[in-house]
Amino acid sequence: MDTIHYEQQGSLAFITFNRPEAMNAFNYDMLAELGQVVEAIRINPDIRAVVFTGAGEKSFSVGADLKERKTLTEQHVKRNLYKIGEVFTTIENLPQPTIAMINGFAFGGGMELALACDFRIIADDTRIGLTETSLAIIPGAGGTQRLPRLIGEAKAMELILTARRLTPAEALEYGVVTKLAARDNLAEVTGEFADTLLANGPIALQQAKFAIKNGMNADLQTGLQIERKAYELTIPTEDRIEALNAFGDKRKPVFKGK
Repeated sequence: MDTIHYEQQGSLAFITFNRPEAMNAFNYDMLAELGQVVEAIRINPDIRAVVFTGAGEKSFSVGADLKERKTLTEQHVKRNLYKIGEVFTTIENLPQPTIAMINGFAFGGGMELALACDFRIIADDTRIGLTETSLAIIPGAGGTQRLPRLIGEAKAMELILTARRLTPAEALEYGVVTKLAARDNLAEVTGEFADTLLANGPIALQQAKFAIKNGMNADLQTGLQIERKAYELTIPTEDRIEALNAFGDKRKPVFKGK
C-alpha cells in the first residue's frame, strides 16, 4: 500500500498520509515518498493550491513512527531527522499556497508538518501539540523555529516546554490555526477556503507568498525590495490584463496562470 495518496481535482492537489493503522505516523519510506510527491507538485504549473490531510478520522499524523524509531541505530535516527526536516522545508517552500486540513490528532512531527503549511483548518473534536519534550526529545522538524515565528516566543516556549495538547478552540485562541470546523463540515470549509484562494491570480498568489516568506526573514528595506521585484513579475502577465478587462466588463476574470 502506498504510504502517500495523491489526487488532483482541477487545480487543487490533495496529499493524504495513508498509514491509518499507524495513526499516519511518518516512517522513513513515507517521508521519502512524500518528498517525491511534493517535488512533483512544486514544478507542476497546473496545480494552484495544495491540501494535506490524514487517512481515517483519528489522526492527521502523530509524527515520527516510534515503533520504527525503537529499531533504529543513532545513525539512522539522524538520517530520519535530516529527511523529515528536508521534506517539511520543501513543503514550506512550495510556490503554491498550502493548507493543512487537520482531521485528527496532530502531534510532534504531524504538528510540525502543519506548521510548514501556510494555513491550518482543524476539526473541532481533536487535539494538536508539539509533545516531543514529554518523550525526552525536542521538536526537530522545524517546530522550535516555525511556532515562535507564528505566535511569538513566549507562547511558543510555553507550548513546547509543557508539551501541551491544545483543543481546537485553544489552538485558534493561540493563533496556531486559521479556522476550525465541525468534523462533518471540515472538507466543505476547507474546500470553500481553497476556492477563495483559487479565485485569485495564480502567479499573484505565488509572488505574494514569496514576498511574505522571504521578507519576514529580512529587514524592512530589503523586504520592500523583495516585494517590488515580486510585483514586477506580475506586470507582463496575461492574467493582469485579463483582470483589468474583466473589471471593465463587470465580469469575473478567467485566470490562466500566464
